Amino acid sequence: MTQLSALPDPASYHVTGSGQRPSAFAVSELANASVAAVGDQLAGLLQALNLTPDRPAVTVNQRLASLWFGYSFRPTGWEMPDLWDAIAGDYQTADGWIRLHTNLPHHRAAALRVLACDNTRDAVATAVRTWQGDALEAAIVEQGGVAAAMRSTAQWLAHLQGQAVTAEPLIDWVGSRKITLRHRPKATAARPLAGLRILDLTRVLAGPIATRTLAGFGAEVLRIDPPGWDEPGVIPDISLGKRCAYLDLHNAKDRITFEALLSQADVLVHGYRPGALGGLGYGADTRRQLAPNLIDVTLNAYGWTGPWSTRRGFDSLVQMSSGIAETGQHWAKTDRPTPLPVQALDHATGYLMAAAVLSALTAATQGEPAPQARLSLARTAALLGQLRKTTSGPDITTSNDTDYSTSPEHSGWGPGQRLLPPLHLSSTQMQWDLPAQQCGSDVAKWSD
Repeated sequence: MTQLSALPDPASYHVTGSGQRPSAFAVSELANASVAAVGDQLAGLLQALNLTPDRPAVTVNQRLASLWFGYSFRPTGWEMPDLWDAIAGDYQTADGWIRLHTNLPHHRAAALRVLACDNTRDAVATAVRTWQGDALEAAIVEQGGVAAAMRSTAQWLAHLQGQAVTAEPLIDWVGSRKITLRHRPKATAARPLAGLRILDLTRVLAGPIATRTLAGFGAEVLRIDPPGWDEPGVIPDISLGKRCAYLDLHNAKDRITFEALLSQADVLVHGYRPGALGGLGYGADTRRQLAPNLIDVTLNAYGWTGPWSTRRGFDSLVQMSSGIAETGQHWAKTDRPTPLPVQALDHATGYLMAAAVLSALTAATQGEPAPQARLSLARTAALLGQLRKTTSGPDITTSNDTDYSTSPEHSGWGPGQRLLPPLHLSSTQMQWDLPAQQCGSDVAKWSD
């Protein structure tokens, strides 16, 4: 079997629905293809497991796939917290624009240390105008913060990191090894991932989207966060189908618990920067010793080679770095950065990560080596830049009542509605056994 390496052939899946996300880029085309990649790989796994006599047909609803690239959850009678910190956003520098990402307290503190100003938008804006964009970006990163100066596509392709990530494969398969999968008697054509244990060590947004997707086909997903961690603006959206627990990997007792969980897991999905898990004592060699039959899929922001391979980053920052926001500015005929209408790099990378898990599972099922899969937001940005716009229909900017399931979801914050699934196979459809739950709301153990 050849491991997943590209988006599926459009002829291999059926598309229903219509409309498109308004953008200079092929956002809805990317939504269709990345969701279809999950269906394509799941169809292959179903055959490898002998759960279906024929390869199931794959159908993607274009409108729903485009909507799932935004928020999939709509609260009923309450509101989700704002996604962004008060000073996060785009600011004019002495020579252009920069985006500050300050949602985490230590990232905000790093930016304020460099700018030496008060924690207000006005004070930050005044301070930022005294800096050259590249210099401010470098200074904030040096202090442990995250920021991205706006570059054009040409500038990014001339940049050492842009050159490095463009040369990388879409999915970098490394460290092939033979593994033996646990028997999963609960797996059926309708719930093909039932009994599959996935340990989720990811944060906003791509990794959690990957594990949410796999939970939709029956996988047991256990998300582990450090004590007190929360992502209030997104957790109701991305914790669907999962149990969420806290563990402190600096605590000896919690490390024992974590190592037991890892040794019993079938799949590990993580989003730590290169070397970060190793710094906690869980590098690749240690993980293989603890869990020799583990399927390992990971991501980072800026790619796995080049000078920025260890740099922290988020979707909105990669859009600034890689020319997306600058291209959008010209397309929108405005005087400020214009990003994608949704965090499409996160969402597409998440679906591709889920597809990579399924690809590795199929290989292992067939007795073939199962390498680790490495993806990055910046490589997905390069993919997006190569796609042509082919969709038609009205602009998709908001959801309608008919886009949601009529069954209420009783989340850990209150009731709400979930978008209807965007993907359907002739033998199975996405459905989730658990509503969205708060971080740390469960115990760190497998259910069976």
